[in-house]
Amino acid sequence: MDIKEIQNLIKFVARSGASEVKLEMDDIKITIRTGSASDTTIVHQAPATQIPQQVMAAPAAAAPEQTSTSEPAASASASEDSKYITIKSPIIGTFYRKPSPDKPLFVEVGQTIAEGDVLCVIEAMKLFNEIESEVSGKIVKILVDDSSPVEFDQPLFLVDPS
Repeated sequence: MDIKEIQNLIKFVARSGASEVKLEMDDIKITIRTGSASDTTIVHQAPATQIPQQVMAAPAAAAPEQTSTSEPAASASASEDSKYITIKSPIIGTFYRKPSPDKPLFVEVGQTIAEGDVLCVIEAMKLFNEIESEVSGKIVKILVDDSSPVEFDQPLFLVDPS
């Protein structure tokens, strides 16, 4: 079972509303639990090698700092962000904006993207996974720094679909 199949399984379970799914194959055991304060995915590989439990929690929305003078600006910013589509990380790993250090960036702020365009790569377990856009639009904001660790379902990009 490759990483794409595991990602698709996690997405399917999250959408199905099931509270727990266990899948056992020859050398892989996967347990996905949802519906609690934090979602948990446990993956066990061959008997000789065991992957530690990975606790994946959706990051809490960051509350903007508000003072008496910045309240109107903060609420205006929140209403503007609501019209954008958020592209989130499908896996845990390290976020990279370039395919390699000597190559140009995949995307930049202000760039128009189409469905299927590669936006970044996320390294997970020594595999580099290309993250493709599921929407067309214009990149408004890049929410993660290059070479930063990312969590499952963490917002990566804001896209204006208009």
